Amino acid sequence: MDKKLIIEELNNHVKNTMIDYLGIIFTKAGADFIEATMPVNNKTVNPAQILHGGAMMALAETVGSALSFLFIDIDKQDVRGLDINGNHLKNTSQGLVTAKATLLHKGRQTHVSEIRITDENEVLLNISRMTNMIIDKK
Repeated sequence: MDKKLIIEELNNHVKNTMIDYLGIIFTKAGADFIEATMPVNNKTVNPAQILHGGAMMALAETVGSALSFLFIDIDKQDVRGLDINGNHLKNTSQGLVTAKATLLHKGRQTHVSEIRITDENEVLLNISRMTNMIIDKK
């Protein structure tokens, strides 16, 4: 499937969800990766006015899950997050952050991805790893 069409479909699919509320927008997809951006604004900062760690993890889980959808038969299979962990390395209080999920392992029943979240200067803010379970639709 055309990568631009995939991005368009993903952005339409998340309308009226937390993903949409946080301003997460899918921007790029490749053979083994997907990217999305999220603004640092009043919806994503903590009381100290820096990017909330939970918002970063929501972004990480969003791209980690979306990446698995690129590798399944969506008519027959579905994706469920099994585990996610992340390390917050730096913080930011403005701009746009980008998350890039890259596939590390593609098994029949599990996918493992690495997610790197960077600021507009490509400073690494968070590194996460996510494991997804691939299930058959009933």
